[in-house]
Amino acid sequence: MARQIALSFLDRYLYSDRYEPEYIQALCEMTTAFADPSLTACAADALFGIVIESLCDDFEELQTRTYNRVMSQVITFCRHLPAGAALDRRLNQFGLRAEADLLTRIEELRERSDTFAHNLGRPRKVVLLSRVTVGADVAVSSVIVQRLRAALPETDIVLVGSPGLARIFGGCEHVRLVTLDYPRRGGLLARFECWHAVLDAVATEMGPRPDGQVAVIDPDSRLSQLGVLPLTDDRHYFFFNTRAWAAYPPKISMAEMTNHWLDSLLGAPGYAHPKVWLKPAVRNVARQAAAVLRNHGCRRVVAVNLGVGGNSRKRVGPDFEKTLLLSLLQDGRTVVLLDKGAGADEARQTARLLRAVRAKGHPVESRRFGAFEGLTMRGGLVGLRCAIDEVAALIAECDEFIGYDSACQHISAALGVPTYTVFAGSNNPRFVRRWRACGPAASEIIHVDTISHPRLFDEEDIVVRLTDRKPAVPARKTRARPAAKSATPRTAKPKRRTA
Repeated sequence: MARQIALSFLDRYLYSDRYEPEYIQALCEMTTAFADPSLTACAADALFGIVIESLCDDFEELQTRTYNRVMSQVITFCRHLPAGAALDRRLNQFGLRAEADLLTRIEELRERSDTFAHNLGRPRKVVLLSRVTVGADVAVSSVIVQRLRAALPETDIVLVGSPGLARIFGGCEHVRLVTLDYPRRGGLLARFECWHAVLDAVATEMGPRPDGQVAVIDPDSRLSQLGVLPLTDDRHYFFFNTRAWAAYPPKISMAEMTNHWLDSLLGAPGYAHPKVWLKPAVRNVARQAAAVLRNHGCRRVVAVNLGVGGNSRKRVGPDFEKTLLLSLLQDGRTVVLLDKGAGADEARQTARLLRAVRAKGHPVESRRFGAFEGLTMRGGLVGLRCAIDEVAALIAECDEFIGYDSACQHISAALGVPTYTVFAGSNNPRFVRRWRACGPAASEIIHVDTISHPRLFDEEDIVVRLTDRKPAVPARKTRARPAAKSATPRTAKPKRRTA
């Protein structure tokens, strides 16, 4: 029932331009009506996974306005529950006493996001909110950190987000991490509990007597529910409206868009590619493993990640994945490092792929990161259980990366590795352009229409398109030279392979 209510809400809104508040009210009631948490989770997953995520992913003005309206309604429902007393009290402290107040504030905030009544200046400290997901933190937060450090070398930078930030920012000496848990699953009220922790973290960084020298940057973060929940006085709060469309060139990536916004915020042009800061110990383990493979005759090492972060729409399917791996292994001197992903579902999918490739006669190994003793193959498939920083370290030693739209494509591009991303699950060109990988090396997109019926692709076609975008003769790994800085850099394109 929850799924049908959520889908019907979108039907009426997207195709009839009818906002049905009763549908959102019903979903909110279902998230709090049952003692059984599995039942409340069903309703919360429908509300967030179907309605809210769909509105966020479109990057269209109308959908963004509707997200603001839905979230304002949901927050208002929560604050009137007995368990929402703290939420209500803290919103009242900001003068936000009704649903209309929340909606008016976020609409005005987005409207003036790229025009500043006062610029950032030279604060003694900047508190930057994480985007929560790893890929978005690489594409957006890492760019902000670099630009702030270059423009304001004396300013302290504090990054607030989940504990996983330490795996991609842990090697950065210029950032102090403040970690808290953001629940991406669970009941309705639990998803707003994190806001209290963020408010407390911001208040702590500002101190008992705010002096106006601490600024908060919110890059459309889930920690603030995309700006709907306030964090501090708006005079010290700088909101990056990543879903804006009129103020930015339509074809640029999210990283390039972040640089554009920072040009206005900082009052000077500049550019920074996304970046990850891995700890040296992890890098050394990956470097040694790649050296062993190359010393035993491997000519090419390819990193592959087929995880989709729980979003099955981004996945093409097992037939394509098997065909891709077999194609990569044809020359006999290519080693494919296949990340087993996160969670039981991705582990089962990669296990099936390992069995399928072994059945075709190719050498297959299964290892944990760091357990590389005896890995002397010159060609074959290695399934690896890794944490995200370990995956990143291995990608850094590879000749190329192939995967779905996920955190790993942004990590790969940030590390200067040629990156080939299979985009499925969205037919919105702006979404694909915004979230394409951006870095100093080649980055290519292979868009797969998994939505239209009948399906407009087959597995062989996708593999051929991937192959067509690669250099004809893969070389041993060389370090890409940094690209020249410019306001709107162009992504380098590899030479096309001839038939």
